[in-house]
Amino acid sequence: MIESAHTDSAINIMPSHPHPLASKLPKVGTTIFTVMSRLAAEHNAINLSQGFPDFDCAPELKALLAQHINAGRNQYPPMAGIPALREAIADKIATLYGTSYDVEQEITVVPGATYAIYTACAALIRPGDEVILFEPAYDSYAPAVEVHGGVPVYLQLRYPDYSIDWQAVQAAITPKTKLLIINTPNNPTATVLSAEDLRMLEGTLSNTNIVVISDEVYEHIVFDGHQHQSVARFPGLAERSFVVSSFGKTYHVTGWKTGYVAAPKELMAEFRKVHQFNAFVANGPLQYAFADYMKNRDAYLELSAFYQKKRDFFLDGLKGSRFKPLPSRGTFFQNLAYDAISDEKDTDLAVRLTKEKGIASIPVSVFYRQPPVHRVLRFCFAKSEATLAKGADILSQL
Repeated sequence: MIESAHTDSAINIMPSHPHPLASKLPKVGTTIFTVMSRLAAEHNAINLSQGFPDFDCAPELKALLAQHINAGRNQYPPMAGIPALREAIADKIATLYGTSYDVEQEITVVPGATYAIYTACAALIRPGDEVILFEPAYDSYAPAVEVHGGVPVYLQLRYPDYSIDWQAVQAAITPKTKLLIINTPNNPTATVLSAEDLRMLEGTLSNTNIVVISDEVYEHIVFDGHQHQSVARFPGLAERSFVVSSFGKTYHVTGWKTGYVAAPKELMAEFRKVHQFNAFVANGPLQYAFADYMKNRDAYLELSAFYQKKRDFFLDGLKGSRFKPLPSRGTFFQNLAYDAISDEKDTDLAVRLTKEKGIASIPVSVFYRQPPVHRVLRFCFAKSEATLAKGADILSQL
């Protein structure tokens, strides 16, 4: 049986240890992504669980990286990131979302989006501060809050469309509320927040000092004519928000672990205080490669169409199956409700399908503090058509 990463066992300390350690994260175990990918490897299963492509990145990007490595750009870059990359990021944000960020003071290149979220939490959270999270929530959020003494305040998205109850948000705000974390396009629900959602958030926070962390790593993967609504589009949110994005998701290089943060200079100054004593810098040669590659705007502007084609291919393969697809409006994930197939818990079904049928998924219940009764599995379609066809064929036979 799989348990949530928030409810697994604590750190194991040998009984003979003279000074037993009290874990700061006693309920945190191995992340579900590691568990399911390992299980898939053990049983030679098709891995549609962890969110990474099974195809390579653009040859041009690899060539640029090799070029900069061979040119000797292999030492520490500036702490905030090389100027050329920060300038390219600022230009992209201004063009797409209409907000100008100061290259010197308001943009920082970081070793991955998860790092960015953790560092923002470290910079702001003091013991007892409350942080509003929306469930199902990506599994790094709560530990990043808790390890710094913060208190997660959980609000459930409304199933099956995973919409936000804005009255509940208003009711959850207290004098202790320090942060609110949003994720759009959302992992694991594959939903996107609308402009009206962002206006509601803007109004809800207008008379508060609450800071927003906006996880926008799938900003370029939005389907069916929907538009990504960055908090950067909304002045009342931009002035209080860390905007987090990822080169790994955008350019099919999740293993390169490079992302960036944009925020007003007052927030970014606090962020950098922590960043300089944590990672200090992001990978240097990668930054030069990304700076050059960002000149090719089509590489991210055409990403939605690229992944929508994969989503539709996967769904076509599932026509006639007993799974019920939930709307996938963004990210590279498709959630499937399985009420007509089994009454098993999703954690049990995910394991059984991996072991017996050769296909790995992610049980959505692990993204909740207290799992609901919904029976939903998450599948990643950032895969080749051959892989997706095999996966759909297995699922269609259930």
